[in-house]
Amino acid sequence: MGKQIPKKISTSGIEALLTTREILIFCGSGGVGKTTVAAAAALAAVQNSNAKVMVLTIDPARRLADALGLESLGNIETRVPDSLLVQAGITPKGELYAAMLDTKASWDDLVVRYAPSQEVIDNIFSNNLYQNITSRFIQSHDYIAMERLFQLHSSGYYDLIILDTPPTRHAIDFLDAPKRMADFFGGRLLRWLTLPYRAGGGRGGRFVNLASRPFFRIADRILGNDFVQDIAEFFVNFQSMYDGFVERSKAVEQLLHDRRTSFVVTTTLEGAPLREAQAYCEQLKIRNLPLGALILNKLLPDFFRTETSISAARVLIEKMPEIAAQLDSDPKVISDAGEISRVLTTITSTFTEYALVAEREAELQIELSGLPEMVATIPLFSDDVHDLAGLGRVGSRLWVS
Repeated sequence: MGKQIPKKISTSGIEALLTTREILIFCGSGGVGKTTVAAAAALAAVQNSNAKVMVLTIDPARRLADALGLESLGNIETRVPDSLLVQAGITPKGELYAAMLDTKASWDDLVVRYAPSQEVIDNIFSNNLYQNITSRFIQSHDYIAMERLFQLHSSGYYDLIILDTPPTRHAIDFLDAPKRMADFFGGRLLRWLTLPYRAGGGRGGRFVNLASRPFFRIADRILGNDFVQDIAEFFVNFQSMYDGFVERSKAVEQLLHDRRTSFVVTTTLEGAPLREAQAYCEQLKIRNLPLGALILNKLLPDFFRTETSISAARVLIEKMPEIAAQLDSDPKVISDAGEISRVLTTITSTFTEYALVAEREAELQIELSGLPEMVATIPLFSDDVHDLAGLGRVGSRLWVS
């Protein structure tokens, strides 16, 4: 093993973001620990400040609820009891809340908020397509997440809201969802589709114009009259909420660009996730959205790069024959010089390989340090982070000045 001189890496935590921002949007590939890091950041803020912190996840899996010690999470905010935090060795100064996006419930709330009358609300809720379309509607999941974020922020109740977004593979759709939804409801295709129904004055009058519309005659024959009518009626009612959608979409766009909001990209240093993270950082830059921090998760511990560890490994390699002989003569060890030598060789070569990987990780950190305002690192822990105590350990790495 040649002599290695550890490089100085300029990294820090994200304490400044946790104390000065009102919204932090955590992004990253699937499998990089994004949800865990988002929850740990929220916990760090609660442990070190008097803030009321909300963490909202879009991921329907139970990971967040399990980690927070909650039986379940839903669309309504749930406070994590202080007693659970104390049991995990965490003394809270603030208050921690959590919620998991429920697309259907959020769409219902949206309809009630934007519909011009109770009649329109009833028509939409009774429409045969509504139950299915709200879960499959173009951009519905991404758009409704933005709506929920805006709603929580507008309440003024929380000092900090942390949003755990979908994997970056779909995150560009997530960023564009408000604009796409507004464009859809005001789009030419939708106006053309619903024109006969609107011009005819309702379900019965629609057929006045049907004969002159070949598309509708064919659609009715293939899909059935009721199905086509339900589609038209559904979108006609939704178009009555167009002004509300456009107004809120613009407000959401402004909120994303606001100085009170920052994006936090989480990644490991593996090839594919790192490339996605770099591409996402570039997309944020193109859209002039504030990239606050890059979090490098699951890094090898620093001791693989310290002069003490490197020296110890070098000495071990030099003294391997002497150590093997001592072990071979030890009565507690079954004498087999060949096996002993192989064990020692494996130990030293494994350390050497890890040290090389750690050195490469350090070089990557230096290369990435120019992307955001700050870079934070989280080591690979020996045990899986699956509870509040584990989140506390991760959070302590994030709360560093």
